Amino acid sequence: MPPSAPPRTVRVAAVLTIAEAVAGLAFVAALLVRTTAPDLGGVNTLDRTDTFAEAGYFGLVSLAVLAAGIGMWRGRHWARTPALLLQLILIGIAWYAIGPSGQPLFGFAVGVPAVVVLWLMFGKQGREWSLYGRDGIGSGGA
Repeated sequence: MPPSAPPRTVRVAAVLTIAEAVAGLAFVAALLVRTTAPDLGGVNTLDRTDTFAEAGYFGLVSLAVLAAGIGMWRGRHWARTPALLLQLILIGIAWYAIGPSGQPLFGFAVGVPAVVVLWLMFGKQGREWSLYGRDGIGSGGA
């Protein structure tokens, strides 16, 4: 049975989630570019192995978020939970950036889209899509 078509609010949340994944992949690219910077007399003293490991970790996470965003866009219900968990993590990061880190611009840039996605997914249309439009209901599916 094909998945139910998601409502517009879920599609908007999917676009925001995909944008977050693209931002994560851009961060990975920046990390990889950073590893190619020449050592300028001790100015660039980063450990390249650690930076590659960090890029690999964020690359895997970003690809998983991208998969969740695409899944939501296509109406796949499994994608809702990973996307929502990411938003909760991003709200924690935003809170820390705004408060203890003293970087409110970064905090709001991370936090506002996360709150919007949560609001869209927990709104009436998002809840109804999630609860009543399950893949395979009535056909023995999950």
